[in-house]
Amino acid sequence: MTSTMLAPAPTTTAAAQASALPAILGTYKRQAPLFVRGDGVYLFDEHGKRYLDLVAGIAVTSLGHNDPGVMNALQEVMATGLIHTSNLYRTAPGEALAQWFVDHSFASSVFFANSGAEANEGAFKFARRWGKSTGHDAKHHIIAVRGAFHGRMPGTLAATDRPAYRLPFRPLMGGVTIVERELEELRAVLDPRKAAAVIVEPIQGEGGVRVLDPEFLRGLRELTRERNVLLILDEIQCGLGRTGSFFAYEQIGIVPDMLTIAKPLANGLPIGAILVNDAVARVMQPGDHGTTFGGGPLLAHVAHHVVQRLSDPAMLQHVRETGAWFGEQLQGIADRTGQVRAIRGKGLMWGMDMHEPAAAIIGRAFEKGLLLVSAGEHTLRFLPPLVITKAELSDGLAILESVIQS
Repeated sequence: MTSTMLAPAPTTTAAAQASALPAILGTYKRQAPLFVRGDGVYLFDEHGKRYLDLVAGIAVTSLGHNDPGVMNALQEVMATGLIHTSNLYRTAPGEALAQWFVDHSFASSVFFANSGAEANEGAFKFARRWGKSTGHDAKHHIIAVRGAFHGRMPGTLAATDRPAYRLPFRPLMGGVTIVERELEELRAVLDPRKAAAVIVEPIQGEGGVRVLDPEFLRGLRELTRERNVLLILDEIQCGLGRTGSFFAYEQIGIVPDMLTIAKPLANGLPIGAILVNDAVARVMQPGDHGTTFGGGPLLAHVAHHVVQRLSDPAMLQHVRETGAWFGEQLQGIADRTGQVRAIRGKGLMWGMDMHEPAAAIIGRAFEKGLLLVSAGEHTLRFLPPLVITKAELSDGLAILESVIQS
């Protein structure tokens, strides 16, 4: 006779505690109002209150909410009934999107993923696969730089310079090192027999909106070529028009070996991508990597529409001009209030270091209908939809100044 071992029934206290937990795992401290609608650069809660969105889903909804072109693209692909097939089969939208990137970048091939973190994890795998192909079995090390944020998955967390994110999950994945943002420091660790790749964000978003010195990035590109090490640019937050050029690297005058992108790629639908050059593409073989959902027909069709919009010269000019004006307005607030330590940014990606904790300012702004996000304990981060106007930004700036002074 066999018996089945059952877990003991929870005690009354345990059951009560469980019932008090949110149905969605509590890894975020969510604001109380429930958002039910979006339109343009505004979100609306269940009570009808309107909020000016200077977060854009953390640099995701670059074309704003309820954009007619995005909605039409969604309707077009939904009409086919072809939402998912897996990557066992060909679909036209995925092939068309990949070809668009090949035609408009350094890349010879593209791998589609589900998110930015997955794109970076995949890039690490690609780098290690390439490193092994060079004849050096130990050529698998990934180097990141101080202030980096590349994701919260095992490999990307090891490359993320945020102690609060890292400490609860030690030991982290091996073979990943964070070094200072200095060429001499990098020169010391880039052993051609061991280092496979360096990964760097042209603008460190979570790291405080720190614009890396173009001279440093150009020197890094030269150094990685000299040492036969791949250069991975993480443009998940700063790419796709955010800085005023479609790719941030275009303004720096360098070309990476791999580029990771995600956030605004489908204006809110989950898709990321790894753009790779010929040397990396040639070593990847069937079975080396995979994804169930990446590059599916619905996502790819919408993304193809989005990238054409975000790469439009008129859109990029708008971002450059509006972004420069916005930076000047932020400096004006700093001068008038005396509450700002520093301002950094480019295009429509800005950070403002405050004397007061950022969370307190974000909370007061929320009450007045302005959505902001932080980038560290004392840094406000501004990532509005790229379609935002100066008039809309002016409304937000007025609220911002009032809550800084209150």
